[in-house]
Amino acid sequence: MKSDVALLSARDVSFGYPGLSKFLGPVSLDVLAGQCWGLVGPNGAGKSTLLRILAGLIQPGVGEICLQGEPLCNVSRANRAKLVAFLPQHPPADVDMLVEDVVLLGRFPHRTLGLFESGQDRREAEAAMQSTEIAKFSRRHLSTLSGGEAQRVHLAAMFAQSPSILLLDEPTTGLDLNHQIAIFDMIRRKVDDDQLAAVVVTHDVNLAAQYCDRILLLDDGKVVASDTPDRVVKPEVLSSVYGLELVSAQTPDNRVAWVVPKNYRIKANG
Repeated sequence: MKSDVALLSARDVSFGYPGLSKFLGPVSLDVLAGQCWGLVGPNGAGKSTLLRILAGLIQPGVGEICLQGEPLCNVSRANRAKLVAFLPQHPPADVDMLVEDVVLLGRFPHRTLGLFESGQDRREAEAAMQSTEIAKFSRRHLSTLSGGEAQRVHLAAMFAQSPSILLLDEPTTGLDLNHQIAIFDMIRRKVDDDQLAAVVVTHDVNLAAQYCDRILLLDDGKVVASDTPDRVVKPEVLSSVYGLELVSAQTPDNRVAWVVPKNYRIKANG
């Protein structure tokens, strides 16, 4: 059951680069406990930039980010590391480390024994490996795993961190359909079970519609829509943004309407 507690907020956030002073924004959002937001939009829309601002890795030119109601600038780096888990777009997959050691890195903000892990650290890491179905790989090196398996290791490290907020930048890029769905299933389950807040950058608007509670659609740094999936993932909203004529296609269970190009070879309603 979702609460009305905003674990992560953005207030009129804007950002610019040299020569492009008004690249992104203004953006406002409130990500509640038990809620998953999807950031979607074309390449170069500003999705990854916004996620890095939410993580505190980039300072907004205007506006404010808050964690649990506290301005981000007032939250110490140590507390921020405990609250927020961030998965970059291209996490290293060729590291010559044991999987269990990679997952244990997620416990670093909580360590009370300096460089040494406590029993609690190891229990949290083991639980994270179990929940992401990688416990059987614990004694293998990360570099020996497939892309989908390695991504689950990084997800396990996030879970082991015991954060309140998950920020993930295109966590399913380059993965086959089975692994894409598995990653979204694991994120959704973690959010629901632990009442976390999550923000996921994705190019797959249909997966976003199925797994996210709210969707923020960006185009050229501007907010086109910010609403529930049924109000954003619609041909009349997305067609002009992506420059394609789209139609809706009902899923077999009639739970959610997907969008596809008009000439896509399935029966469409539109």
